[in-house]
Amino acid sequence: MLISEVQWIDGERFVGIGTSKHAMVIDSDRKSNTGPGPMELVLTALCGCTATDVLSILTKKREPFTSVRVRAEAERAAEPPTVYTSIKLIYSVGGKVTKKAVEDAVRLSKEKYCSVSQMLQKTAKITVEIEYV
Repeated sequence: MLISEVQWIDGERFVGIGTSKHAMVIDSDRKSNTGPGPMELVLTALCGCTATDVLSILTKKREPFTSVRVRAEAERAAEPPTVYTSIKLIYSVGGKVTKKAVEDAVRLSKEKYCSVSQMLQKTAKITVEIEYV
């Protein structure tokens, strides 16, 4: 079982801790901005999830990558709940990798492996772009 909890500090700040026992400040107040907000963390989780998949797939294919970076650009609904409605994932992959291997890795992550992507696809259209460095 996975466990996550937050403890209120002040204002709209909390300390969050999960099963891994790593703590982080979560701050929903954009004025104080002392930590990422919850929805920002969702996008970061998506980037981390899909980057891990792509890294794993390229490693298994013995592709000689030297870097993997994933950036998310997102739009949210105008009215509550202000869920993500569109997300563009930009993958930057460095090294002498084949385009087909990278495209396959990105597709497999989106369609099969990335749990965060599978959840977010319920409300958001997720598109991808690949940059070769």
